[in-house]
Amino acid sequence: THVSSKKCIHVHCCSSLGSACNPYPICPYKTIAEARMFLAALSFAYFAKALSGSYMKSTITQLERRFDIPSYLIGIIDGSFEIGNLLVIAFVSYFCAKLHRPKIIAVGCILMSFGTFLIAMPHFIIGRSSVNSTNNLSPCPASSPESLRAGDRPSILPSRGCEKESSVSMWIYVLVGNILRGIGETPVQPLGISYIDDYAQSDNAALYIGCVQTISIIGPVFGYLLGSLCAKIYVDIGYVDMETITITPGDARWVGAWWLGYLIAGAITLMSAVPFWFLPKSLPMPVEKHDTNCTPEQTRFIKDSPGLKHMFRPEEPANLHLMASEFVPTLKSLLGNPVYTIYLCVTIVQFNSLIGMVTYKPKYIEQHYGQSASKANFLMGMINIPAVALGMFSGGVVMKKYKLSIMGAAKFAFGTSLLGYFLSLLFFAMGCENAKVAGITVSYSGLGGLSYQEQSLISDCNSDCSCTSREWDPVCGENGITYVSPCLAGCNSSTGSGKNTVFNNCKCLAVANTQPGNLTASLGQCPHRDSCEKVFPYFLAMSVLSSFIISLGGTPGFMLLVRCIKPELKSLALGIHTLATRTLAGIPAPIYFGAIIDTTCLKWGYKMCGGRGAYAFILTLHVISMGLAILQTLDLVTL
Repeated sequence: THVSSKKCIHVHCCSSLGSACNPYPICPYKTIAEARMFLAALSFAYFAKALSGSYMKSTITQLERRFDIPSYLIGIIDGSFEIGNLLVIAFVSYFCAKLHRPKIIAVGCILMSFGTFLIAMPHFIIGRSSVNSTNNLSPCPASSPESLRAGDRPSILPSRGCEKESSVSMWIYVLVGNILRGIGETPVQPLGISYIDDYAQSDNAALYIGCVQTISIIGPVFGYLLGSLCAKIYVDIGYVDMETITITPGDARWVGAWWLGYLIAGAITLMSAVPFWFLPKSLPMPVEKHDTNCTPEQTRFIKDSPGLKHMFRPEEPANLHLMASEFVPTLKSLLGNPVYTIYLCVTIVQFNSLIGMVTYKPKYIEQHYGQSASKANFLMGMINIPAVALGMFSGGVVMKKYKLSIMGAAKFAFGTSLLGYFLSLLFFAMGCENAKVAGITVSYSGLGGLSYQEQSLISDCNSDCSCTSREWDPVCGENGITYVSPCLAGCNSSTGSGKNTVFNNCKCLAVANTQPGNLTASLGQCPHRDSCEKVFPYFLAMSVLSSFIISLGGTPGFMLLVRCIKPELKSLALGIHTLATRTLAGIPAPIYFGAIIDTTCLKWGYKMCGGRGAYAFILTLHVISMGLAILQTLDLVTL
């Protein structure tokens, strides 16, 4: 007799699952298509949120200049994303896991998009940007008794009204928008990852999660590239005649089209919400997952809690009152899992190391190896990040191909971390000597180094000049020594304009040079030594290799997290993991790593208002010693 294909599938389901039989016919092809659609949608959402987050980092300086706000406000704005995320992460991870997860993620993406658009709104409300054309590059004036009077020295008092806030405090829109981005991003990871692990075949779950995490690593590449592109476009493009703009993107006063990137990122995030509206609340469980009993290996890690009378599954109707009463026992059950607790502590330490390195690595490349800021960011985005993405994807492939168990994943993650630790020890051998800066690292004679107490920017060769030691406008002398400013180099005149300016008759150069004649200096620091140029490619190669090997264990380690707990606790476990790592690593790590770098500063820059600004020159040998020592200590603790 002829039996329809739907009926055959239905009969096979009933005979295979018994009482667990779905009373409705199931189309396996539709189920597979919906699972793959969810995977594609979640990958796109990860890409969108990663792109927006990295673009936010790339516009920090632009926002500070545009809204004329002090640096501490920029720090609050940047951290407001984490604050918004932490406000709702526990609630979303526990309660929303029992609701329609794809639609909750869609709402989150829409909220992220709205917050991103809100950040760009001030550009269309406030007036056009104004440019300050003051030129601070002045050589040593001709000596005269009148010029030596203390009253004629450059004033270091702040100008009146220089600390004024934006006329209508438009930066508040940016703050609120970033908080909304943080709230909207909350459900994407815990609900998305748990959905995949619930309804994907066990062998495919690791590969799928590896794909999602790989996409999340690729997002920052495009985010930084978008930031680089928008920074080259003038902020008021379309509103002003570009022929009248006299500054270039390389000028410190330049403000790029920061708002344009937020409009693009907001549109991408909004599009990522669309597919989730068409996905079901749940998919048919794979046959292997209908058995609610733990495998022999899982019973070594998952312990039932006697305080839990009922455990909700995603496909069950939600009972908010009962869910609320079960929250505390559920949390105790989760934190009572020793494997989960140990993994949580390990990843907190690892994230401290990772975030500290990622935050300040471009600055270290710039300062220590003499590379430009644009090149340092380009290398981070186009070399290191792809290496991490490839490593995480390869880790997922390894888990699928070799069918690694929980213990196998733990051993694999440990092995990659151990190998990465030993490789990172080689960074200690890839340092360079500090740059020669007159009055800071070498004396004006250039014959010997200075200790910290012996620094003096004022010397006999420039004592008759009205120089301020607060400026950082470095010039490179013919003798290969960098001077803090043309005035402190004792230069009497200049020729040319812009970047082609050359300073002449620099008296301080004659102290370290026996050759008579007109000694000149050019704008910028002197190029780094040949030894740094030779060591830098090896540093890059080792950086890429160590990043790849360490990230190989990322996906197996993540699968250890989701497999060592009961399926019903998965969303909460991921949410608590996110909460802990962001609170104990994402917020404090940049602060204390930055404080360590500040202790190595030998020359501070100053704001227009007279307050101390960012460091202008750091003792890089101390940075590499102290920074790497902390990184190694953190890595060793995790092992």
